[in-house]
Amino acid sequence: MTYYSRLGSASIVLLIVTLQPLFAEETVDVPEKAIGDKLAEAKVHSCENSDERVGTLTLLERVSEEGIKLVDVELEIFGESLEPGKHAVHIHETAACTPCSAAKGHFDPGPNSNSSPDGNHPFHMGDLPNIEVDENNRGRLWTTTSRITLSDGPLSIFDEDGSAVIVHVGADTYCPEGEKAGCAGGARAACGVIKRVE
Repeated sequence: MTYYSRLGSASIVLLIVTLQPLFAEETVDVPEKAIGDKLAEAKVHSCENSDERVGTLTLLERVSEEGIKLVDVELEIFGESLEPGKHAVHIHETAACTPCSAAKGHFDPGPNSNSSPDGNHPFHMGDLPNIEVDENNRGRLWTTTSRITLSDGPLSIFDEDGSAVIVHVGADTYCPEGEKAGCAGGARAACGVIKRVE
């Protein structure tokens, strides 16, 4: 299969996912041949009640024309525990959500790593845009990042202790005044351990 046909297949998958009911709680089953390079997902649960499912994260890695790996990010929120408004979203450095603090700091590998949530922000590899939740407690974030990979390598979120996605109580201000408590979203509202989809 050529690069362009694989890229076309990945685009079809994204279109199929988009056409599913916007806030369905069930994960979409994607045919293996149409997945592209790598696929991962997380079932997101409330930090206050781990039995309450509040969203789904889907990550799709593909290769750009220049060979850089791009990861398409889709986060859907459908739980009542997240109030309307903007909420910070980050990939955190450990695959643990019990309690949500077990996810530790923001994913930021490398020799000069600084995973402090309010420090070195928004320059962590795991930093993502805010998600906006509407009056019906539903929201969707679509974005693409080249800061992480699903495949093996120095930016892989599947290192020895894995990764998790965290949705915060507040919005991410991106800390324009430098390190300031709560500037990256404050307390943690929801968490999901990121797992490979084979």
